[in-house]
Amino acid sequence: MNTPRISSSHEALRLDHQLCFALYSASLAMTKLYKPLLEELGLTYPQYLAMLVLWENDGVTVSELGDRLHLDSGTLTPLLKRLEAADLVTRLRDVQDERRVLIRLTPAGRRLKTRAARIPGCVLQAAQCEVSEALTLTRQIQTLRDRLSA
Repeated sequence: MNTPRISSSHEALRLDHQLCFALYSASLAMTKLYKPLLEELGLTYPQYLAMLVLWENDGVTVSELGDRLHLDSGTLTPLLKRLEAADLVTRLRDVQDERRVLIRLTPAGRRLKTRAARIPGCVLQAAQCEVSEALTLTRQIQTLRDRLSA
């Protein structure tokens, strides 16, 4: 594979050559796309991500949720309190280990999954890409994230 070379420090400092800016601006565009879709569900984007984890695996601990979302408990606690106030989740101390807090979906939280099911299709349509292309991009970005986190 031929890797393009940036010939000068001037070229290296061009905004359009910055991977960080491409990721940042794509993230802004993605968040803007999700905003009206999630408003219909009464969720913010971080709340939606938490719900995705819970729809996959109900009854995770706060720390497991934080690991999946790459968020600390200081960020998760207010988010979970808002989801609990909206009657979408409950937070319960684990009876086997009181230090652990389990997050469980309420019936309303489980029902919301049906309404959310249309969102991935809307995103694919807006991005004008096939499922295979989206999965490839996702894997590449996850690999980048993992490398940067190592």
